Parts: sequence; C-alpha cells; structure tokens
Amino acid sequence: MIKALAAVFVMAALGACASMGGTPMAAKFERGMLVDSAGMTLYTFDKDAAGSGKSTCNGPCAVNWPPLTAAAADQASGEWSIITRDDSSRQWAYKGKPVYLWIKDQKPGDKTGDGVNKVWHIVAP
Repeated sequence: MIKALAAVFVMAALGACASMGGTPMAAKFERGMLVDSAGMTLYTFDKDAAGSGKSTCNGPCAVNWPPLTAAAADQASGEWSIITRDDSSRQWAYKGKPVYLWIKDQKPGDKTGDGVNKVWHIVAP
C-alpha cells in the first residue's frame, strides 16, 4: 500500500514538473517542428484565426486533419491554450492557432501535410 501511494505521489510530481515547461504533455518540439507524443508532425490551418478560440476545421475536414485533443484535466500554459470545438471537444492551440495531425502521415517524422492546398503548415518554433 505504501509503495502504491509513493508511486502515485512520484507520478503526480513528475506530471507537475512536466507541465511547468509551457508545452502540453501531448506535444514537443523535435527535429525543428512540433510533434505529438508519438512523434507525429503537427500542423496549423490558415483559415483558423489566431486567438479566435475557434477551429474552422470540422466534420470531414477534422477526419483528415484530426485535432490535437486536450483532456478535461489539461490546463493552458505559456504559448499553449485550449479551445472548445463545435462538437464540444477540447483542442490544443499554439500561439492562438488550433493544432492538428494529418491522416496521411504514416510514421514519426512524416510531414506530407505541409503545404497541402497552400493552407496547412508545419508548426515550427
């Protein structure tokens, strides 16, 4: 029992330290771009207005460009904010722009979505 409580305390402390960096646990900068926890490239959409708190990529668009979702317990920090999507789910936004994955990226490091229709772009630091 004591070992279990100690493990919970350590995990909570590590989680608190990780969240202090201003980047959600679901994303990090790697290889000069923003990637999710699995190393998949993240993108922004030109039709999303920075700071609007809205995503314009819904329905079929969101099937091809899945939003980087934020859990109910996640908190905004630094350049990261959380928006509420039209379907009431929560999505991470970086510098006010909602962040997405691209369904055609198959493995970490793929960046096939960069420049699609001249409106999708890799998130760089």
